[in-house]
Amino acid sequence: MTSTSVGEFHVLRYVPGDGPVHRLWAGTKLLAVGAVGIAVVSRPTWPAEAVAAIVFGAALVLARVPAGAVPRPPRWFAYGLALGAVVALASGGKPAVHVGAVAFGFGGLIDWLRFTTIGVIVFGLATVVGWTTPIADLAPALSRLMTPLRWVRFPVDELVAAITLCVRSLPLLIDEMRTLYAVRRLRQQTVDHGTISFLVDLLVTALVSSLRRGRELADAIEARGGVGRTPRLPVGFRAADAAALVVAAGATAAILVV
Repeated sequence: MTSTSVGEFHVLRYVPGDGPVHRLWAGTKLLAVGAVGIAVVSRPTWPAEAVAAIVFGAALVLARVPAGAVPRPPRWFAYGLALGAVVALASGGKPAVHVGAVAFGFGGLIDWLRFTTIGVIVFGLATVVGWTTPIADLAPALSRLMTPLRWVRFPVDELVAAITLCVRSLPLLIDEMRTLYAVRRLRQQTVDHGTISFLVDLLVTALVSSLRRGRELADAIEARGGVGRTPRLPVGFRAADAAALVVAAGATAAILVV
């Protein structure tokens, strides 16, 4: 693991631009990504994943995000994927390939590959939303989308605040991990950065720091009078939003049918 591997892993950070996806209303992107994501998770077949991958590829092209914004996972993430693939291969299952008297089952590996692909697609769609949507636009869009829940006295404002804070805190958590990693390297130059104990210490320290920051954030919200009402900004729904929803609805239907 290197310091750059941690530092370059940026997700859900807004990338300014003027692409077609940037100009869509935030609620449109949330509805489209939610529909496609839920559909492909509920029907994890290869044809369904192919349709979702096409949607993801189209969104990625239309977002016009520079290659430098693509997150670079740390090296341990690749090791974890490789370990998962080995465990899945060892589980066997049909179909099987017979080499002499020995049978190698690839069913577990195929299932692992299918569900890993789903994770990449869903995470990629969410990342495109983060790249093209300012965080300040998420709360008003979520409040508009959840308007029917207000009719049954559901605590919409509290839920919107919780979701918005989670989205805002993810980049902060990654930055905190990068800072903790750098501090530990300075304080303990002889540490073996590839050991499990090092990762455990880093995660425990990050957990303690997150709890402390969460407490400070809660105190700040309480000092300002608690969670206020989400601002009701005008809905910027245009023809492009209607077209995007039609495409998302078609892709969702195709995923559920194929």
